[in-house]
Amino acid sequence: MLNLNGITVRLGGRTILDRATATLPPYSRVGLIGRNGAGKSTLMKVMIGELEADEGSMDMPKNTRIGYIAQEAPSGTATPFETVLAGDVERAALMEEAEHCADPDRLGELHERLIAIDAYTAPARAARILVGLGFDEEMQGRPLDSYSGGWKMRVALAALLFSEPDLLLLDEPSNHLDLEATLWLENFLKSYPSMMVVISHERDLLNNVVDNILHLEGGSTTLYSGGYDSFERQRAERAAQLAAAKASQDAQRAKLQDYVARNSARASTAKQAQSRAKALARMQPIAAMAEDPTLSFDFPSPDELKPPLVTLDLASVGYTAGKPILQRLNLRIDPDDRIALLGRNGNGKTTLARLLAAQLTPMDGAMSASGKMRVGYFTQYQVEELDGDDTPLEHMTQQMKGATPGAVRAQLGRFGFSGAKATTKVGKLSGGERARLALALITRDAPHMLILDEPTNHLDVDAREALVQALNEYEGTVVLVSHDRHMLELTADRLVLVDGGTATEFSGTIEDYTDFILGKGPAKEKLSKADRKEDKKAQAAAREAQSKLKREVSDAEADLAKLEVVLSAIDRAMFDPASAANEYKNLTMGELSQRRGKIVAAQEAAEARWVAASEALEKA
Repeated sequence: MLNLNGITVRLGGRTILDRATATLPPYSRVGLIGRNGAGKSTLMKVMIGELEADEGSMDMPKNTRIGYIAQEAPSGTATPFETVLAGDVERAALMEEAEHCADPDRLGELHERLIAIDAYTAPARAARILVGLGFDEEMQGRPLDSYSGGWKMRVALAALLFSEPDLLLLDEPSNHLDLEATLWLENFLKSYPSMMVVISHERDLLNNVVDNILHLEGGSTTLYSGGYDSFERQRAERAAQLAAAKASQDAQRAKLQDYVARNSARASTAKQAQSRAKALARMQPIAAMAEDPTLSFDFPSPDELKPPLVTLDLASVGYTAGKPILQRLNLRIDPDDRIALLGRNGNGKTTLARLLAAQLTPMDGAMSASGKMRVGYFTQYQVEELDGDDTPLEHMTQQMKGATPGAVRAQLGRFGFSGAKATTKVGKLSGGERARLALALITRDAPHMLILDEPTNHLDVDAREALVQALNEYEGTVVLVSHDRHMLELTADRLVLVDGGTATEFSGTIEDYTDFILGKGPAKEKLSKADRKEDKKAQAAAREAQSKLKREVSDAEADLAKLEVVLSAIDRAMFDPASAANEYKNLTMGELSQRRGKIVAAQEAAEARWVAASEALEKA
């Protein structure tokens, strides 16, 4: 069991955590979630002792081994395999001592302990973890310094998983992974034997791995049972209850204020007025659940172009003359396509994306593209290269040369940068806000094709949902590289597998591909052109239907919350007329009863809509 007792942390004069309190059950798998900047990583640093809380404490069983990935990636001449084996500190120390031990009794003790901790199967376990995270046998034997930072972080993750701590702490573990490694990690964590706290914005991981959600908002924590979908349902119910409670309190506050104002000056009622004034001062305001009005993605739709937009005919592409990365590329992209590029990192997904974006030219074969086509190409490098000293308004003005100030601000407004946000220095924006700005910049001229390479890395769950909805409403072509399975399922209707030095259509669904990667199903045969067209239409229709059902569920929930507030106000007017809102003060009991009946009927209708849409969405 892990207890957080009133944890308060202040950084730079700002309160990040404000009396955060929670009791995490033994062996629980907890998803730590919250909006970007809410303090998730700060709380995790308190858990590992890297950051000392200004107030409060944390309790856990003695001798608990805590595992956490350091921010600095491992480096040096050691191999990934050696680094992972060294991750089990006790095993490494025992093996070292046994190698030089001359005392037979001590040597016997060492071997008994090595057997107890399964030390002799460790090399096989280490190799399996590395393979799952994308390292084949050859890669496991290369020095760490031959790898990029992303691959080094995979080694760090492998070493942490191998060490099997009593409390496993993971902060966005899939950020450096491709879809294939993400699927493996999710499967691995399902059977992890000890307690786990994971910061993640991956909806599928939060649904399939964790059994509790610890939600961090406004510096405080709330524990919900179940996965992410269960959290969303519970939170919606809580929002409706809070709205009703706030309306009731507002009415009570108004009644007290009115009494104090009318009776303070009269000697006969002055004491009662003072008493009510004290009650008013003690009353803690109930805050409605915070919503972020700046959470916005709105891709401008382009003018129409005749198909095809792009055609590849036996094309080859690479970076060094005579050494193509991909060959025999045959691909046609039309204006209404939604394509997901699948395949492990290093197979050439980004190379194909750069070819489609005209950043690379074919080394062989042919590529034809519409001369009027505009392309918006998003990569993580664009987010990292934004000038921190400039504002979103300055960035957009530089890119939209000749545009009116109104047009510049309108494009920024599509992505939530209005008012003060437009003139805030980029260096003070969160990672998610910078990603939104990069998307605003690449879509300034309403591109016909969006190519998005891992667009969700800096986005929280709510922002990812907003991005999915915006992509489904966008009228151009989408080519997507992402490890977010939820996004691929709701957005893509064509899957292209980049593997073996080429790219081919994958005829199944994301679920089929998941089964294929995890060894639960065969690779799909390539569909005929006619079948592929029909399959594409069916998937596009399904995607549109799911998006519509999600909106229906959300609208019904919002209607229920509003009707609950109105019903509460009518009930208050019926049973306590003196505290009634102005709208109901002059109505007779019969008129109030009639209005109440209409609201109850509307509630029943909204609830029926919610049930029907929820059931349909579940089936979809």
